[in-house]
Amino acid sequence: MTIYIDNKPYEVKPGSNLLEAVLQLGMNLPYFCWHPALGSVGACRQCAVKVFKDEDDKTGRIVMGCMEPVKDNLRLSVEDPGAKAFREQVIGWLMTNHPHDCAVCDEGGSCHLQDMTVMTGHTYRHYRFSKRTYENQDLGPFLNHEMNRCIQCYRCVRFYKDYAGGKDLNVFAAHNHVYFGRCENGTLESEFSGNLAEVCPTGVFTDKTLKSHYTRKWDMTWAPSVCQGCSLGCNISAGERYGSLRQIANRYNGEVNGYFLCDRGRYGYEFVNSDQRILQPAIRPHSNGTINKAHILDQVAQRLKNGRTIGIGSPRASLESNFALKLLVGEDNFFLGVSDSDHDHASLALKILREGPVRTPSLQEAGQADAVLILGEDLTNTAPMLALAVRQALRRKPEADAMGQIHLSDWQDAAVREAVQDKHGPLFIFHTVPTKLDELAEDVRRGAPEQLARLGFAVAKALGADIDPITGLSAEENTLADKIAATLMAAERPLIVSGYGSGCDHMMKAAANVAWALQQKGRQPKLSLTLPEVNSLGLEMLGGHRLDTAIDVLRQGEADTVIVLENDLYRRADAHLIDEIFLHAQDVILIDHLYNRTAEKATVLLPAGTFAEADGTVVNNEGRAQRFYQVFVPKGEVQESWRWCLQIAEGSEVRALHGLHNLDDIDWAITTGMPALAQLQHLAPHADFRINGQRIPREPHRYSGRTAMLANENVSEPKPAEDLDTPLSFTMEGYRGEPPSPLIPFFWSPGWNSVQSVNKYQQEIGGHLHGGDPGIRLLEPHLNGGPKYFHEVPDTFVPVPGHVHIMPLYHIFGSEELSMYTHGIAKNAADYCCLYLNPDDLARWNIAPGNWVTVEMDHHTCRLVATPNHWMPHGLAGVTAGMPHSPVVDLPVLAKMRVND
Repeated sequence: MTIYIDNKPYEVKPGSNLLEAVLQLGMNLPYFCWHPALGSVGACRQCAVKVFKDEDDKTGRIVMGCMEPVKDNLRLSVEDPGAKAFREQVIGWLMTNHPHDCAVCDEGGSCHLQDMTVMTGHTYRHYRFSKRTYENQDLGPFLNHEMNRCIQCYRCVRFYKDYAGGKDLNVFAAHNHVYFGRCENGTLESEFSGNLAEVCPTGVFTDKTLKSHYTRKWDMTWAPSVCQGCSLGCNISAGERYGSLRQIANRYNGEVNGYFLCDRGRYGYEFVNSDQRILQPAIRPHSNGTINKAHILDQVAQRLKNGRTIGIGSPRASLESNFALKLLVGEDNFFLGVSDSDHDHASLALKILREGPVRTPSLQEAGQADAVLILGEDLTNTAPMLALAVRQALRRKPEADAMGQIHLSDWQDAAVREAVQDKHGPLFIFHTVPTKLDELAEDVRRGAPEQLARLGFAVAKALGADIDPITGLSAEENTLADKIAATLMAAERPLIVSGYGSGCDHMMKAAANVAWALQQKGRQPKLSLTLPEVNSLGLEMLGGHRLDTAIDVLRQGEADTVIVLENDLYRRADAHLIDEIFLHAQDVILIDHLYNRTAEKATVLLPAGTFAEADGTVVNNEGRAQRFYQVFVPKGEVQESWRWCLQIAEGSEVRALHGLHNLDDIDWAITTGMPALAQLQHLAPHADFRINGQRIPREPHRYSGRTAMLANENVSEPKPAEDLDTPLSFTMEGYRGEPPSPLIPFFWSPGWNSVQSVNKYQQEIGGHLHGGDPGIRLLEPHLNGGPKYFHEVPDTFVPVPGHVHIMPLYHIFGSEELSMYTHGIAKNAADYCCLYLNPDDLARWNIAPGNWVTVEMDHHTCRLVATPNHWMPHGLAGVTAGMPHSPVVDLPVLAKMRVND
């Protein structure tokens, strides 16, 4: 389609609006209310352009660019004096009551409002009278509120309510007073509230965690990274100043997280700055716990030479670190540092994704589904951004129907929502307890995980899966299975979701059967499986033995030294089992960054870099390998875990690591030694990559504090650190153009100092980045032959007298290990001491709510507070999983009840 902008012809994509088309062509046109993910509402009147009937029309008419669709041969002008004057007047109106407090505003210098004000030419205030003022609200630990800066663009409520489904933020208005906030002070309830800091084009909503250790954003060092909070692998930019991590910002990836992050991913970074960090190597016994690094490395190397050493990996460590440890100790001596249930789920997920014929979707693909079945997952708490994607997916069918009937485009947000009202696409949820997505579901089924899995198998059978009929279901359940099967068959893009959340692997098998049956029926389903941690799938792809096997090896005296990699083993198995490792091992060498329960008992501590201080690769739940980069040089003797392994190997003469010195070397060894990971060689540019002979700077060109930060010691500028592992530099000198997408540390463009500058990096607005989005998929569907269905249907759940089956319950704040070192996350965490039981079970055992009860399992006991939960089936109990020092670790488990006196 051809349009003419200021009398020059341009080819544009049909179906877009004029603002999007202009930005797509690289031109500058100011805007506020429009957002690529939220569409257009025409609230700010800032994107005015002049449109002409034809080439003879010299008068034209002013329209709002975001509300006008592109048409073939349409003529418009961005530079028309009338349009420019209109835009300048509009920004003057919008700024009438703005406090003009850029010097003290957290957004100052990286503010979209500043950029657009300059772009329109508005340089002087004409309003000289008293300004309207508001009282601000306390919105909790994550966001700061300053309503006086508001320009009424409505982005905040549109994202919070319409996009993310939040209920407690609204707009309140009376004549010319418009207020965006809550009915009263209080923490925002949405798990995606932190996105308001980036969605807001002004300083109304700002990052409160950044304010607590404030610095201007241009004075931070940045690096491209990957969120450590769950298995989805959202892309982030990490910002550092003075040797501490100050902020996590969204890093756009058109396949994964797009424009948004969940609050755990955005705010759960304070473990990097924790006072529990291990900063120096230490060995026990010793007078003060620390001695020379070279001496400790020599001691460790000697222990590897003189005995048999086993290594325990970690799903929160990079592929490179796990692989280096595996080579250091030998393949037969490498153990997966995960619980039995986590290993079972990760192993099953890998089998399904490798051998099954159905593709697992990216987050963006999941958001395009038009019918969804969720089996055994509370997505908001186990994979939050996938829950946000499901919310968008449920809009697709009613939106498509509305647009087809009244000829709307999807960017016409207000009109589409008016046509759709409260209609949404089909969603079915099978889960034991309520979830936040239940309000959108067409049908929700509660029950024990095994019973729900049986219903999932019945859906697969109704779709024609080659499995035995499922007996023992009620007529209502059979009717529901048929209804779900018919709905999925009628959908063009059905999505099946399952994972580790219920602790029942039969849920994943049922989900696979459903997806595979749809595939055989000629549909194009997607199957998404959640996993516990950032590199759970990558660790499983590397391979290794079970953790309990490591304990058996030590019991039998077949090893005397253990190297533990970035892992608190007390989170992987019950304490009495992990105690045996320290009982039977002569030495436990821990390479980690936090002083945890394992560190308390280890004989050697080697300080590892966090994701902000290290380079490495992780694999998300869809099999997408992604690289994260070091943002700053750490304090003390901290370094990458894989580098510790290389240095230990030098002294112990381990030939498998001979000749490996840096990140590229280890990646070469991985790709040559493991064909399944061969594509890692194409993941990101190597360390010798240069553009015009220059590295990619981690610091913005406005970075100004290099000398000032150390002026109290020396006014001479210190030599910057040298990065031998990546093409990035620790300075602001380097290539100032656009780097390859895996190496983009921050988004910036002339005249676009805020995160809105991402449009300059995209192939099309809201689409992929130039050159493709970061990451490489390592797993694709296996299309040869028919699917090998799972036939082992679980038995009907039957309560065991005197016992309870304890299942895991996950919480976005608290279940993840590292984020709990952030005050705001810990403040919002669930209580880990509760045992949730059906009130009838409490009455049967004569237990009063709030009383302590003792449960016996696997030859040990633990005490928990009895808490009523009406959704728990009889004989089933729930414990919040992953909480610090939780007495129940490896779930699910059968436990004997013992009531305390």
